Parts: sequence; structure tokens; C-alpha cells
Amino acid sequence: MAFNDSSLPPVSPEDAASLATAVAGSVLLPGAAGYDEERAVWNLNHELVPAMIVVPQSVADIQAAIVFAARQQRPVMVKTTGHQIVGHAHGAVVIATRRMNDVAIDAARRTARVGAGAILSEVVEKAAKAGLAPLNGSNLTVGVSGYTLGGGLSPTLGRAHGYAADHVRSLDVVTADGERRHVDAESEPDLFWAMRGGKGNFGVVTALEFDLFPVPRLYGGAIYFAGERTADVLRAWADWHPGTPETMATSIAVMRMPPIPEVDEALRGKFLVAVRIAYNGTTADGERMVAPLRAIAPAVLDTVRDMPYTEVASIHNEPTDPVPYYERGIMLREFPAEAQDKLIELVGPNVDTALVIAELRALGGAWDREPAVPNAVATRGLPYSLLGVAAGPLPMEQQLKSSVAAMLDGMKPWQADRRYVNNLAPDEAADAASIYGAERYARLASIKKRYDPTNMFRLNHNVIPAA
Repeated sequence: MAFNDSSLPPVSPEDAASLATAVAGSVLLPGAAGYDEERAVWNLNHELVPAMIVVPQSVADIQAAIVFAARQQRPVMVKTTGHQIVGHAHGAVVIATRRMNDVAIDAARRTARVGAGAILSEVVEKAAKAGLAPLNGSNLTVGVSGYTLGGGLSPTLGRAHGYAADHVRSLDVVTADGERRHVDAESEPDLFWAMRGGKGNFGVVTALEFDLFPVPRLYGGAIYFAGERTADVLRAWADWHPGTPETMATSIAVMRMPPIPEVDEALRGKFLVAVRIAYNGTTADGERMVAPLRAIAPAVLDTVRDMPYTEVASIHNEPTDPVPYYERGIMLREFPAEAQDKLIELVGPNVDTALVIAELRALGGAWDREPAVPNAVATRGLPYSLLGVAAGPLPMEQQLKSSVAAMLDGMKPWQADRRYVNNLAPDEAADAASIYGAERYARLASIKKRYDPTNMFRLNHNVIPAA
């Protein structure tokens, strides 16, 4: 099913005015005050140019936007923070959900109910007041909905509890027919299965309810070593992490830090290799387990400590403001000595690359186990996630892409046959069947045909409705 959305005509001022009378939020055409603010995304090298932006204040506003888009045969894109945007939204209606950011914590049930526009930091802060924590990602500025629908690979608690999608209790959704649906395992089992892992292919989530965990603190942080010790650190880490308990989540990152004020002075402009850990256990046990890592080489900086859960973003210490970059990831089915040698060759000392970070996350544990209510997450059973991030302005785009490709292509002998959708590039022409695997994709396509037969929600790593 091919679409040429760039050929769609502009939305007329009269049509926009008609929709504006039906919604409490904003309806914005190109050139209108607020349009540029609402189309802004996290990646400064990417641009959205939709035909219209609707900034809803209610579910009814979202319904009106979808009915409008259907009548005009336009695609719909949902945007919270814009951390992962696919395409430029030519001819599309963008629904910018940031105003719908309610967060309610039920301490007795250990759940959170959040609106479509909530971000992870808002959940972490409110849950912490009750001694609870979500399965958040490494960067707390990310939107909860997109992160969770893409699976949600938490580098703090995921190895012990699985994907964030595994712990969704219910979703409130507006589908392509403009209908509100309360989606859970009983009411809409197929749609519930598909949306948890199928990203934004099936509708607009207006609210979601998910589990929280009684984790008020962690032993965590990062140990940074000189990049010249990459081989020693990586091989030691690869030997060390399989023997750790599921309460220990860890990754390793080779980092070429830019010489900019936003970077910690101890790391600024340096070539480093960092081991990041998050341990949900006692500080004494954590220090005992981490001791072999600290013995590898002198640390440039060691931030591993007992911390309140509200400080977990400091473990990865990712940017909190938009930056120009390109990133792409793959999954590895194994990481033997030969793969270790190859990765060192690709990202270690003396490599000329625009890569800022090459990160390898160790998975396993609960990430491998099917949840009580199965879902469409495709990467269970795969032991590693490998991500490349290159940073620089748009004129460097080809260099950024080439640097990421050089690393990932070099690791192809160990690449798995499925992908983690939250780590795909915005312009990556990834066949969704190769993301999910043939059997899972066939089921997704069948459900897509039922709930979105015209493929309204196609501005993503698209599941095409079954023929």
C-alpha cells in the first residue's frame, strides 16, 4: 500500500476554522503563531512540516482531529516530545499531546495512570513520593506513551521485571474510526496485544495505566575509564556481567565526548569507555560486585553510589535539551570473543568516526520471559542491544550516517533477525516484517486491517494492513 503524502494539498483556512470550532485546544496551520513551537522535535537535524497541528486538551479534541483527518484522507502522527519521529509528516495532521500530561499515582495498587502527553520524569518524581518507581528509560525527558508502546527497555529495573510494555494494565485509545476504546486483556485482547510493542500503528493512546515497583533507591552510576583501555574494559565487562543477578542491569559505552560546556568538565572533550550499572540491592553487595570492574584500570570518573530513584537519569547522563544527531540500533544474538574483538576494532582507539556513543546493553533475565499477558514485543530472547549515536549538524548528515553504519555493518555476523523498534532511525526504511519476525508481523497486519484499514497511522515503522 503506497502513499504519496507530499502530494496532499494544504488544509484550507476554512476547513481549519471549522475544526477549531469543534476543539477546545489549538488548531494550527503553517505560519500560524505556535506552529513552529509545536512541530519542533528532539533531533535538531530532523524537521516536521505537517499540513496541520492539533494541540488537544481532551479526548474529544483527539476524536475531532481523527475524524477530520479521515474525511480529508490524511495520515495522522502523534507527537509528545519528538524523540523518535519517522518522516516529515507532509500533508499530515499532527496531534501534539503535551497538554494532556496528567499523572496519577495509586500507591495502594502500585500503579500509575498517565495522560498521552506525560513524560518519564513526571512519573518518576510523583511515584517516588510513594516509594515507587516505573520501568523508565535512560533519558527521563522521553514521552511515556511512545516509549512504552515501543516496548520500553529500562536500563534500571528491566532485567528484573521485563519490558515496560509487559506491565501495562490498560490503554485508553482513539482508533482510526474516531471511536474511544478502553483496551485491556478482556475488552480488546487482540488490540491490547498489538499496541504493546507495535508502537503507534493502531491508534492514539489518550491514557495508559501501568505497574509501579517498590524501589525508592538504587546503587548505580557509571565508571569512566580512558578510551585507550577500551579492549581491557570491554573484555572484562563481557566476562563479568553474565554472573550478576537479575537485580543488576548494566551496559558499556565507548564515548567520544564533545568539548562543549554541557558536558561534565571531567569528561569534556575526552575519549572514554564507561560501564554503567543499576543495582536494586544493598550498597554493600553492589560494591562487592562492582569491585572487579573498579580494578580493571584507574577511573577517570566514578559516579557509582547509593542514590534516590529520582536521580537515576544521572547513570547515563544523557542530554536534556534537543541536539543534532543520528542514531540507529540492532540486536545481537551473541557476543563471543570474536565479536568483542570486532567491536574494539570498529569503535576503539585510532578509529576516525563521528560516533559520540557506541553502547552495548546486556539483556537477559526478565526481558527473555513472556509476561502473564503476552504482547507484540519482538526482542525477547536476544541478549544484547547495540546502539550507535553520531552527533553533528545537518551538513554532516552523510558522515553521521556512515559512522553509525560502519559500526553496525561490521557487527552483522552476530546480528539477530529482529529489531527493537525504539532504536530504529527516523529515516530507516526498515521492513516491519524484519522488525517483528514473519509470524508476529502477520498477526499485527491482521489486527491493523481491523482497526486501521486505510493505514491512517502510517508515519512510523509501519505495519501495513493485511490484504
